[in-house]
Amino acid sequence: MIYIVLGVLTFLLSLLLTPLASKLGLQMGLADQPGGRRKHQGVIPRTGGLALFSAFFIVILLTLLPLLLPQTAGWFPPRNDPNELRRLLALLGGTFFCVIAGYLDDRYEWSSWPQFAVQIMAGLIAISGLIFLKHINNPFGDGYLGGVNGLPWWIVGPVTIGWFMVMMNTVNWLDGLSGLVAGVTAIFCVILAVHMLFRAEEPQLSVAILPIVLLGAVLGFLPFNFAPARIFMGSSGSYFLGFALASLGIIGGARVAAVMLILGLPLIDFAWLIFLRWRRHGAPGQGGRDHLHFRLLDRGLAERTIVIGYWLFCALFGGLTLLIDDRLYKLLALLVLGLLALLVLVWAAQENETVE
Repeated sequence: MIYIVLGVLTFLLSLLLTPLASKLGLQMGLADQPGGRRKHQGVIPRTGGLALFSAFFIVILLTLLPLLLPQTAGWFPPRNDPNELRRLLALLGGTFFCVIAGYLDDRYEWSSWPQFAVQIMAGLIAISGLIFLKHINNPFGDGYLGGVNGLPWWIVGPVTIGWFMVMMNTVNWLDGLSGLVAGVTAIFCVILAVHMLFRAEEPQLSVAILPIVLLGAVLGFLPFNFAPARIFMGSSGSYFLGFALASLGIIGGARVAAVMLILGLPLIDFAWLIFLRWRRHGAPGQGGRDHLHFRLLDRGLAERTIVIGYWLFCALFGGLTLLIDDRLYKLLALLVLGLLALLVLVWAAQENETVE
């Protein structure tokens, strides 16, 4: 019952705060004009991330009530992991840092290097709160990569920071069409929550609150963000969601394979773009219309069609994580996903070059 209450509360808060964030964005001049990569009509504020974060942050703070009012402890699932509170505080601190950094990026339009610095700092905040990748399931057998003790500590730091950089960049680059990131995040949250509550060897009752609350936040935002959008999430939103998804994938039990299946298409598009830009001697972090969703849009597909297609693709392969337990089968699913995504990317690139 508490999951429904918190999810609905976050949804209503997001629904209420998003129009306020829209007005604030227009007043502060944080709005996108038509032109360049954006093909929208009219001036649209890019402050939706402030509403997303605020709704999430406020409701998660409510879960800390038992620390102040012990009589409310029965309202929430017990925390069985002694380190869970530390991870939760790191999640809140990291998301707050990312929203502030994203706001500054929206205001001053940073180049790629300050963005990379933000991502590294976000990874360090996560590590300080014990959110790191150490125990990753071995896809070819039982146990973990690196043995029973997991990855050695000298690898944990770089791998974790790399994980946060990839996830934050993937979400940031995916934020090109209205409703795309919000919908993919909602799918991620549903699948992760189901994993935590019903598919884990030991149900993670207290941790499952996190993806459910995030789900409420993005669902309350989505009606304003779906095409034709009335507000964009901006860098404050993409930084926040990128950090949140990277953190939840680890807090949820280092479900790297599950995250890669859900976000497989955006992740492969991210890697493909880096390869293409490197081949063309361009800066990997530069903006452009070479993202898959922009290529499909330039080929004449409707924005809503592309967005819903992405959602279905992510939901289909993400749903496999709920049906497949065998690690080798998950690896095979990842390979199939990679092949399908690569075929789409090659086709889109060829079609785009023909048009140019």
